[in-house]
Amino acid sequence: MTTRARRPQRRNQVLSREQIIEAAVELLDAGGEGALTVRALVERLSTGSGAISYHVGKRDDLLDAATETVVTAALETKPGGVPATPADEIRTVALALFDAIADHPWLATRLTRQIVRNPVGPVTVGIFERIGRQVGALGVPRARWFDAASTLVHYILGAVGQNARIEGDPSGLDTEADREAFFDAASAAWEELAAEDYPFMHAIVGQMKDHDDREQFLTGIAVVLDGLTHLR
Repeated sequence: MTTRARRPQRRNQVLSREQIIEAAVELLDAGGEGALTVRALVERLSTGSGAISYHVGKRDDLLDAATETVVTAALETKPGGVPATPADEIRTVALALFDAIADHPWLATRLTRQIVRNPVGPVTVGIFERIGRQVGALGVPRARWFDAASTLVHYILGAVGQNARIEGDPSGLDTEADREAFFDAASAAWEELAAEDYPFMHAIVGQMKDHDDREQFLTGIAVVLDGLTHLR
């Protein structure tokens, strides 16, 4: 009696939602939003498009899921010091988001879209909840909680977005070498300005050239936190 050869098990029989999202993040990191297509994901996972659709949905759902995964991981970061103050908590989550976007440049645009388009989504709610709890602990009056939390969120998103390479930006600044070259060129141009007309620009040219992005970001957080103390 003849027997049929056993057919190899298809990957989509054991494929999980987490594996699909992980692969999607890898594609996004490597080539931005343009690199994430269902076809590319199918080839990477050796599966069918039906398995991807079943576990995650359409391409926009994939982008949302990838954003949620990265942001959720960042929001789980805890301060190193014990006990942590409310200001420590805010600095920790702010830096975690800063570093997440530095590691995943595509995240800047997606994160802003999530905040604007999906106010009840896990990304928006997660960020506001993590930061908002600390605003109350700082002693900000309850009637000003929304204003205070929104100010922090807007600063964080604006600052990290400015430091990230936004997809479609014609400047092409996406490497450390490009960044250094940009600031060298900018500082040289500022030094050529007439000192009597632009005394401030001449005073800060050296600071601009040698500044650290993360330290500058934390300075902004400190300024906002100091301002919030005056709302009491």
